[in-house]
Amino acid sequence: MKLHELQPAPGSRSTLKRVGRGIGSGLGKTSGKGHKGQKARSGGGKGPAFEGGQTPLQRRLPKRGFTNIFRREMIAINLDTLNQFDHGTEITPAFLKEKGIIKKSAAGVKVLGRGELDKKLVIKVNAFSKSAVAKIEAAGGKAEVI
Repeated sequence: MKLHELQPAPGSRSTLKRVGRGIGSGLGKTSGKGHKGQKARSGGGKGPAFEGGQTPLQRRLPKRGFTNIFRREMIAINLDTLNQFDHGTEITPAFLKEKGIIKKSAAGVKVLGRGELDKKLVIKVNAFSKSAVAKIEAAGGKAEVI
């Protein structure tokens, strides 16, 4: 190592310039902002959507649709997913979360009718499709809405 190869350890020195710390710093007095004007002020300058006084794009485009604040987010589970459990198992949203089949509780769980069910299960969830109820009862199980 030679004297001209010495340098500080990576991350040990700040790259930020300290402004307003005297004339000798090179960024004293006006702190690199010049004299007066909009850009010299605190919070000065225009926002990213400003188009020089022209009506901005977000105001020119038509507004469409709405967000339903009462929407209930249901997690869909198919019958072929439930086929892995033993006969007589009681399946609830808490049980499904514990087994890792669903990640979050949301507003509820709905069982859909994809696949076949060949086990007798007691399923207690928030909603069922008609085909799911028919297949569960055909297999000898119970479909209960909680």
